[in-house]
Amino acid sequence: MTAKRPPAKSKVTAPRAWQRMLSGRRLDLLDPSPLDVEIEDIAHGLARVARWNGQTSGNHIFSVAQHTLLVEAIARARTPRLDRKARLAILLHDAPEYVIGDMISPFKAVIGDAYKSVEARLLAAIHLRFGLPVKRSSDLDVLLKAADRGAAFLEATRLAGFSTAEARRFFGPPPALSPALERDYLSPWPASVAEKRLRERLVSLTQE
Repeated sequence: MTAKRPPAKSKVTAPRAWQRMLSGRRLDLLDPSPLDVEIEDIAHGLARVARWNGQTSGNHIFSVAQHTLLVEAIARARTPRLDRKARLAILLHDAPEYVIGDMISPFKAVIGDAYKSVEARLLAAIHLRFGLPVKRSSDLDVLLKAADRGAAFLEATRLAGFSTAEARRFFGPPPALSPALERDYLSPWPASVAEKRLRERLVSLTQE
């Protein structure tokens, strides 16, 4: 009697951990390389990622691209003599979201460290791509967090339906920003405008 052969093992393909960008780059989320980070991909992606899970008023989403430009404007208003590298680091603080999207804070709290580790690896690669220290200084972190909270206050009250009292409780006091800047940065831009303005700002800061 001929012995039966054991069933052939199916070949298991490892799950894909990279994303193909429109530039043609393939960015590996497990081991991101600075060589695969392109300004055009960052600007394009962030202009199409919605803040507040899209729960904002207006004909367009309020994009992460527009948010990062608002945060930089608030930081410059607080510290006018901020150097180029500090401004660039502030502008790139949410750059990993061009790969992993903008996850709202309550969901980040649920997921915990898994999200943070991926975000940290991506941000480190992005910083290296632009010649920035992998880790921000403590002084810059303090300024960034204050500007980020200030931007969140404005977005929450102008666009996301928060009352002033509620926004103060979550984000602290509103930032000092001129009415003209508020009107500009708090009116949601079309994706093409957000992409262009972020790309131009990134290019200008890398060429100074």
